[in-house]
Parts: sequence; structure tokens; C-alpha cells
Amino acid sequence: MKAEALAAAADDASAFLKSLASPVRLRILCAISARDASVSELAALLRVRQSVVSQHLALLRKDGLVNARRDGQTVWYAVADARVENVMEALQAAFCPAADDSGPRPTGKR
Repeated sequence: MKAEALAAAADDASAFLKSLASPVRLRILCAISARDASVSELAALLRVRQSVVSQHLALLRKDGLVNARRDGQTVWYAVADARVENVMEALQAAFCPAADDSGPRPTGKR
């Protein structure tokens, strides 16, 4: 890979990861990876204020990671970028072991 292409790919990856760099945004993406959801559903599921969910969804929409579909007065959100689902699967495999897994869990400390 040429230096210019590598730099562009690194910039794209960095911007993508920056969009994911929030526990609330990761939880939103995890939830809507399974099925479309409204702001009120996400707020109840995540136990955060609707205004917080709306702010994070606006950022994810701006970055092209989610899309919105209006149905009457309800807006439904869904994952819009296949890379999100790939990353969410990898994160779940790394950080969300099965409930019956009795193996050691990483502490995050090195």
C-alpha cells in the first residue's frame, strides 16, 4: 500500500473509531444492530435521558453510521454502515463473553 493510500485509510479509520468512542454510542449501536429502535425505546433500554440519546443519534447520523425512517410521529433508527456491524461483532466477542463463560475477564489494566 502506498504511503498516501495508507494515510487516507488511517484517517478514515480514525474518524470511524472516533464516532464509536462513547459508551452511550456503543450501546445504541449494539441495540440497533439487533433491530430498529426509536429514541424513547433506546432511552428506556439504556436508562439515559431521551435528550442524551437524541444527541448521540444526531452525531451517528451526521457520520453516516445510522439512518432514520419516519413512521407517523415515530422515527426509527437503524445501522446504515456494514462496518458498524462488523466492529460490533468483534467488540462483543472481545468484551461480552457468553454468560456461562467462567474464564477470566480482562480488567483493562496493564
